[in-house]
Amino acid sequence: MDPLDDWFPYPDFRPNQREMLAFAAETARSGGIAMIDAPTGSGKSSVVSALLAERNGRKVIVAVRTISQLATFIRELALVRKKQPSLTFSYLVGKGSMCPLGGEGDPYRRCEGVKAFSSALMRERAQKGSLVPSEDRMIQDQIRHLDPEHPLICPYFIRSKVFVRGDEESALRMASSVTLRQKADRVKSEAIAPENLKSFCSGMCPYETMMQAARGADVLICNFHHLFNDEIRDQLYATLDVEPKDVLLLIDEAHNCGDVVEGIQSVVLEDEMLGQAMTELAHLSRTMKDVNAVRQILPNIETFMEALRRSEKGEDWFDPGIFHRSVVRGSLYKNLEEIVGDLSRIAERISEKNKSAGVYKESAIERLTDFMYRVFRAGADPTFLTLYRSAEGKVELEVRNIDPGEKLQEIGQAHAACILISGTLSPLDAYRKYYFGDIPVQTLSLPNSFPKENRLVACGRDVTTAYRMRQNKQNTERIVEYIRAFAHARGNLAVYFPSYQILNTYAQLCGGRINGKEIFTEPKESREATAALQEFVSLPQKGRAGILFAVCGGKWSEGLDYRGEMLRGAMVVGLPLAPYNSVRKMVIEYYKHKFGREGEFISYTLPAINRATQALGRVLRTPEDTGVLVLAEERFLDSGVFAGLPPWMQREMERCDVVRFRELVAKWK
Repeated sequence: MDPLDDWFPYPDFRPNQREMLAFAAETARSGGIAMIDAPTGSGKSSVVSALLAERNGRKVIVAVRTISQLATFIRELALVRKKQPSLTFSYLVGKGSMCPLGGEGDPYRRCEGVKAFSSALMRERAQKGSLVPSEDRMIQDQIRHLDPEHPLICPYFIRSKVFVRGDEESALRMASSVTLRQKADRVKSEAIAPENLKSFCSGMCPYETMMQAARGADVLICNFHHLFNDEIRDQLYATLDVEPKDVLLLIDEAHNCGDVVEGIQSVVLEDEMLGQAMTELAHLSRTMKDVNAVRQILPNIETFMEALRRSEKGEDWFDPGIFHRSVVRGSLYKNLEEIVGDLSRIAERISEKNKSAGVYKESAIERLTDFMYRVFRAGADPTFLTLYRSAEGKVELEVRNIDPGEKLQEIGQAHAACILISGTLSPLDAYRKYYFGDIPVQTLSLPNSFPKENRLVACGRDVTTAYRMRQNKQNTERIVEYIRAFAHARGNLAVYFPSYQILNTYAQLCGGRINGKEIFTEPKESREATAALQEFVSLPQKGRAGILFAVCGGKWSEGLDYRGEMLRGAMVVGLPLAPYNSVRKMVIEYYKHKFGREGEFISYTLPAINRATQALGRVLRTPEDTGVLVLAEERFLDSGVFAGLPPWMQREMERCDVVRFRELVAKWK
């Protein structure tokens, strides 16, 4: 019998699903990197079953981007456990959402600081005989007098730990308490939802509970930052006591890997932050000998930024060599490397001082140190661009990573096997090159398994949002006609635009309602966006319907699961390309140099296609869903762009003008 049958939790396979899982199982057996492009409904989450079937004592780590994706794998593994009761799994959720301790600042810094103080205090008391810190009267008194806004110790961490004697009589070792271990065992053996973990831990540290559970679990689900941030990943694997070569890695929603890696490796310096750094250094000038030398360079950075403030361009590249010479001019330093060395020592001193005072915000000097180090690297590394942005009298500098390939190759090759899955990795060969270059990668692309008769796929060949046509009255009127025709489709609908500017233009032209359906326009503030979205998805329960006006790649276009009646159709107006400016041109030139003629497609066109297909992908989430999918943009029919669409969309697409589109919608059930 195929080992997969012992781990697959469903009575039947979906179309093409067994082929996908066999492909993943072979990768787990043989090692290497694999990429799977499988549309919604293919059963991608069951790839974890294939890895479990070939685990052979190795740990399975699943990396996800959002809480909703984490919940999907919790549900999947809970089903697997019904077939394999011995299976254990756990998850890690960011400390920002889990930490019950109060106080301002970065939750990771706060955690690091209070754990260090708590550990020192607990060890001191343990050496005097208090092996259970939470029962020690002195520690209890410290907890009672804790300043909630500037905590120095953590009662939740303290309650999670005890001390045990080692082999030598005087040796003491900190360990997890019996209660914490019991709770961690329940987390591994029961599907406790993340939103219930705080109450489940009842006074103990949720993160310590998750980490204790993760150490012994067969499967760990974590977020992208746990995997792609080098410092966090190294610390995590050390805590788990595993090496990457002993881990089977599964990366979900892999089309987002590039953006996440680039974001982690980029850093921004605002002019306000520079001013704060000057203030911090002034306070240290009497106690640290290196401070005055560093203070000399800050006015040079300020002068450099002031010159950029007068620039007519909103965003552009700056030469790191010129920045280098400008910064060291008239100072005691020869180069940026010396400056970074001194800044690092000062930043460490500030960090320790702040922790001692219960302050856990990132200092301006720490941000400046990180920025200067990245500028130093950018001078010799073409995968980093030095940029500036100037708007409303403010200026900021950025060192932006533009190529995630090196980091993804490093991670992929380090693991026993690495499998990336997504519903929008099309065209697969382009993503393979973008992420892994010339490294051997196995690929598999599946067709759409949902019934063809449940969807209408159309593309308007007589409209565009290309810049040359944005002021064309006839083109604008036709786009409005497309939207009005689309509004006659049944149920909740969504219209996605390339930018907020274009969205607002058509929101004004369409008014507050179309065909009796209220228009919900995506706000820029997250809090307002959440409330409006909740109202929108609740409309079908009230016998009503509305239309979302949103932005491709925005808050309402990715990572949301509009099942059933919540969304019955989606239209993408325009090709959501990034603004074409001098910075974008430099990125394109970099990729042309790397990949030749394909470089522009990979770096510029491919992300736009993905934003569009992600928006359309909100509609059909189950085999029973029906919906209308529309690309209101003639450029999707250009050969280069058309070839980047998923094969099933290419085959099913109805090419139409606005008259024909109106007929198609009228006939749609």
